Amino acid sequence: MPALACCVDAATFPPGYAIVAGDSSLPVVLPEAFSDAPLLPLTNTTVASSLLELPLPSPWSPSHSASLYKINGWGAPYFSVNSSGNITVRPHGLETLPHQEIDLMKVVKKVSEPKSRGGLGLQLPLIVRLPDVLKNRLESLQSAFDFAIQSQSYGSHYQGVYPVKCNQDRYMVEDIVEFGTPYRFGLEAGSKPELLLAMSCLCKGNPEALLICNGYKDAEYISLALAARKLALNTVIVLEQEEELDLVIEMSKKLAVHPVIGMRAKLRTKHAGHFGATSGEKGKFGLNTMQILRVAKKLEQNGMLDCLQLLHFHIGSQIPSTSLLADGVGEATQIYCELVRLGADMRVIDVGGGLGIDYDGSQSPDSDNSVGYGLEEYASAVVQSIRNACDRKFVKHPVICSESGRALVSHHSVLIFEAVSASAPVAPTLDSLGLGLHYLANGLTDDSLSDYRNLTAAAVRGDYQTCLVYADQLKQRCVDQFKEGSLSLEHLASIDNISELVSKAIGTSDPVRTYHVNLSVFTSVPDFWGIGQQFPIVPIQRLDEKPVVKGVLSDLTCDSDGKVDRFIGGETSLPLHELEGEGGILGSGGGAGYYLGMFLGGAYQEALGGLHNLFGGPSVVRVSQSDGPHSFAVTRAVPGLSCGEVLRVMQHEPEMMFETLKHRVEECIHGEDSDDDELARDTLVSGLARSFHNMPYLANIATAASFYEKNNIDNGGGDYYGDYYPDEDYNNNSVAAVVGEEDEHWTYCVA
Repeated sequence: MPALACCVDAATFPPGYAIVAGDSSLPVVLPEAFSDAPLLPLTNTTVASSLLELPLPSPWSPSHSASLYKINGWGAPYFSVNSSGNITVRPHGLETLPHQEIDLMKVVKKVSEPKSRGGLGLQLPLIVRLPDVLKNRLESLQSAFDFAIQSQSYGSHYQGVYPVKCNQDRYMVEDIVEFGTPYRFGLEAGSKPELLLAMSCLCKGNPEALLICNGYKDAEYISLALAARKLALNTVIVLEQEEELDLVIEMSKKLAVHPVIGMRAKLRTKHAGHFGATSGEKGKFGLNTMQILRVAKKLEQNGMLDCLQLLHFHIGSQIPSTSLLADGVGEATQIYCELVRLGADMRVIDVGGGLGIDYDGSQSPDSDNSVGYGLEEYASAVVQSIRNACDRKFVKHPVICSESGRALVSHHSVLIFEAVSASAPVAPTLDSLGLGLHYLANGLTDDSLSDYRNLTAAAVRGDYQTCLVYADQLKQRCVDQFKEGSLSLEHLASIDNISELVSKAIGTSDPVRTYHVNLSVFTSVPDFWGIGQQFPIVPIQRLDEKPVVKGVLSDLTCDSDGKVDRFIGGETSLPLHELEGEGGILGSGGGAGYYLGMFLGGAYQEALGGLHNLFGGPSVVRVSQSDGPHSFAVTRAVPGLSCGEVLRVMQHEPEMMFETLKHRVEECIHGEDSDDDELARDTLVSGLARSFHNMPYLANIATAASFYEKNNIDNGGGDYYGDYYPDEDYNNNSVAAVVGEEDEHWTYCVA
C-alpha cells in the first residue's frame, strides 16, 4: 500500500492543516489541531497510481482510441476514427472511398447550429439515419446468401423479409422496399397497423416480394391479409396458433380468395440466455408436432392442402453460434420434408430472425452482446443444413427466407447526445466552506476527537488499514451526532471531506465520475433499462486525446434507473475526457459541447421507447453520402416532439392549458394598463407559448433566456397559443431540410 499522501495540485488545504514531506515523498496533510503529537516527516514512501487514476503523459492517436473503444470490432466496416479525432461513417462499407466518409461532428454542427448561421437549428438529442449503410447491409446479406447458394449448388434462391416491428419508421421501411426491389426483398408484419403499412409500401416493391403475416390474428387481421392477396401482393398467412386455421378457412371462403398459408413450428432447439427464452417447446408462439399434423389433416379435408406452402420457425434472437443455428435449421427442414410427404405444396422455408450482431466487438458465442460468426458464415450454415436435409429425403430445395431485422437495421442509426456537466472530481475543502479546524474541533465529541488523533497517528506510522478504520469510525460518529441534532451541517460536510481525502490518498475512493447527459434512457435506450442490453457508447470527438476520466452516464429523468453504468466488455465505467469550460452550463451548439454516440441501436429502441417524465423522441435527420465538398447531404430533418405534443399523447389539451395560463397572467400582472404592464404580459405569455412548442430536453442558455424576451412577436390578440410561436415550420413533421452539394447554404422545403 502507498503512503498516506495527497497531491498538492489536487486539493486546496485550509488553515490549520500542516504539510510535512520527506525527501522522497509527496507532501502529507495532517490536521495539527486534532493531534497532540508532534508532526513527523514521512520518508521513503510511494504514491499509488490509483491516487487520481490519471496515467502519465504519453503520445496518443486516434488509433489508440479506436482500440480502447473497440471500434474496429463492433464498428467495422461502417465506423472509424479520422485524423481529427472524430468518428466517421463509411456509408458503403468496405467499398467506401476516403473522400466519401462522413464526419459525425460536421453533421452535429450543421444540425444544431442556428439557421441564421447556416444550420438547421434542431435541438439534441439526435438520431442520425444513414440510408447508405442500410442499403449496404441489405446488399451484404443478399450477397452472403447468393454466394452460399452458388458455392453449394443449391437448387433455389434466397429472398428475405424485414420484420417491421424492429423499427417502423416510414422512410426507413420505404428505403428497404426500394433497396430490396432487385432482390425480391419483402416485409413481415405482426399486427394490423404493421400489415397496413407493409401493404402500402410493397405496392411499390417487387411483385414477388413476400408479405409474411405473423402474430395473433382475429377475423379482421385475416380479412386484411386476404385483401392484400386480392391486391396481387405475395401474402402468406402464418398460423401461430391452431385455432387461427378455422378463421382462415371461413374468411377465405367468404371473400373468395385462395390463401397461401404457412405454419410456425415450435422446435425443440433453443439457445440459452435472454434472447433464447422465447423459443423451444415452451415458446410463446408456434405449433407442436401434433398440432402440425392436425392442421395438415384439416386443410386436406377442406381441399386446401395445396394452400400450405411455407414453414416458419424462430430459435430466438442473437443466435450465438452456427452450430446451434444448423441444429435448429436441420430440425425444421425435417418437418418441411414431412409436410411435403403428406402432400402439402411446400415452397418456402422461413428461418425466422436470429441473425445476430456483434455489439461489443468480441466475436464471442458466449455472450448475449456478441456472436461467433459473420454474414457469410450464417448464410453458409443455413444453406448447407437445408440442402443436406432435403437431399436425404429427395425433396426439392425450397426458397430460403429469413426475417433478419436486427442485423439489417442496427448499424444504420446513431443516437447522438451531449454531456452537459460532470460531478466534481474532488470534494469541497474546509477552506471552501469558510471553516478552520479549530472551529471544527469545538463541535466534536471526545470520542470523535480521539478517533481523529488515532487516524493521524496511523497515518504517521503508515498503517493504512487502521487509517480507514478510524476514518470510517469518525465519519459514523459524526453522522450519528448530526442525526441527533448536536452537529451542524458545516461540521458534517467537513468530516465528509476529511474522509474523502483519506480515501483518495490511499487509493480506496471511487474514481468514477458521473456525466450528466441530455437524454432519457427510457425513451432512447429502453433495452438497456429493460433487459440489460449493452450498446457501444463512444465520444464522437476528441479521440485524438487520451481520455483521463472514468465515467457513468446519468440521464435527465428523475428515476434512479435512468443511468448507464454497464458498458460493452463487462466494464462498469466508460473512459471519457474532461469537459471543457464550467460544468453544468450547456454549450450553444455548433460543436461547442462534448458529444457521445450510441451505436447499433437502430433496431427496437425507437419502437419500444416510451414517454417517461414526458421526454419525447429525439430529433431525426436522414444523412446520405454526397459527392459535394462536405461528403454528405441532409435529405430530411424532423424535430423531436414538443412539450405540447407529448402532453397531447397523455390526453392533455395544450391549447386549453395555454389559455388557462394566459388568463392567470392577466390576473397577476395588472395595473393601469401602462405600456410596461402590457409589455410584461406579452413577454410572459410569449414565453409560455414558446415552452409548449419547445422540446422537453435541456436547452442552452440563449434559448432559455428567450423565454423572457419579447422577440418582436405580434400576437394580434389571438386566442390560440400557436399564435405566439415564432416559427411554425420548426414543428412541422413534414418539413425536410435539404443541403446543397456545392455550398453550405441550407434551406427548408415542404416535402
